[in-house]
Amino acid sequence: MYMKIFVAGATGRVGEELIKNLVEKGHTVYAGARRDDAIEANESVTPVHLDLHGTIDEIANTLTDAEAVYFVAGSRGKDLLQTDLYGAVKMMQAVEKKGIKRYIHLSSLFALQPDKWSGALTDYNISKFFSDNWLIDKTNLEYTILQPGSLKETPGSGKITTNITEKSENSIENVAAVLAELLEQENTIKKVILMGDGNTPINEALKKI
Repeated sequence: MYMKIFVAGATGRVGEELIKNLVEKGHTVYAGARRDDAIEANESVTPVHLDLHGTIDEIANTLTDAEAVYFVAGSRGKDLLQTDLYGAVKMMQAVEKKGIKRYIHLSSLFALQPDKWSGALTDYNISKFFSDNWLIDKTNLEYTILQPGSLKETPGSGKITTNITEKSENSIENVAAVLAELLEQENTIKKVILMGDGNTPINEALKKI
């Protein structure tokens, strides 16, 4: 089923690749970003100015008539509280205010398991820990949380593993492909999925969640 989808973080590495995947699947995309002038508009993609420092109402107004929302925005360590943490929470609140149910959230490997954090990413993982918990405990959204390990700009294999017990590496292309596929896999609703590059085709791996 083709949908109207809002992507928060459209100019990021994952966001750009995700939009390509969604358009290939026939969806219409509202591409939300602070630098919306950097997004190329076409018949399937509409750039939208998104300021995660804005109010819940302001964020809700950017969502227009979207039927599902992806949150793949991030500050790359420069604005963790306002963007990665509180920006994510405000987006969830805005989505609920608009009556949208399906919400797919890009997190970080082991974000909900502090005992497995490494020192270099601790502040980032703290932001994801609290935003993930808010999504699970404080909303009624039909969420899926995807937690990949380190992102690499390598070609996607189309194969992953969701059986992760230690650090993993992930092709950005694989992460984007998984995110796009989650929309079609209702068994992933209300699930937290850890992922890494692996040997199982994406569709097959997600069906086993």
